[in-house]
Amino acid sequence: MPLTFTLDPAVTPELRDGVIGLWADVTNAGGAVGFVPPVTPEQIRPELTRQLVAMEEKRSRLLVGHDERGRVAATVFLTSNTHRLMTHWIWLYTVMVHPDHQGKGYGRDLLAAAERAARGFDGIEAIRLTCRGGLGLEHFYASCGYKEVGRVPGAIRVAPGDERDDITMLLPLT
Repeated sequence: MPLTFTLDPAVTPELRDGVIGLWADVTNAGGAVGFVPPVTPEQIRPELTRQLVAMEEKRSRLLVGHDERGRVAATVFLTSNTHRLMTHWIWLYTVMVHPDHQGKGYGRDLLAAAERAARGFDGIEAIRLTCRGGLGLEHFYASCGYKEVGRVPGAIRVAPGDERDDITMLLPLT
């Protein structure tokens, strides 16, 4: 059953808890979403709070996918570029699909929903995102139309002696 996507959902305690739970579950399953396992929801809460502040300040927007039971199953933050010479593209941050739902095409659905949303934003001509090397994520994003446009070797230190490339991907919308 497909996910139901909502851009700019009401930020309720249930939504906050759902996003934090998703973030912890994705991280603890090995997902590359800004943390290294093991992680607890309480460790993630300050980062979500920063994202919610950015949303309140209209610098970021949240796209949420709910499953058939109404649970938060996928999310991505669509964030404006604040540099005055780069306002024609946005960033995607924290692209997540719950491990229980992976392999169902929901990642592609999430990226397609993010693209549709971005196409509705005035003046936006492209989407950029970064991903952690060593997991094959760049191949997934490429299969969704993104092109690798940059790579910084060893920029992400997952653990001492475990450095990964920081890969920049771009999806032109024009």
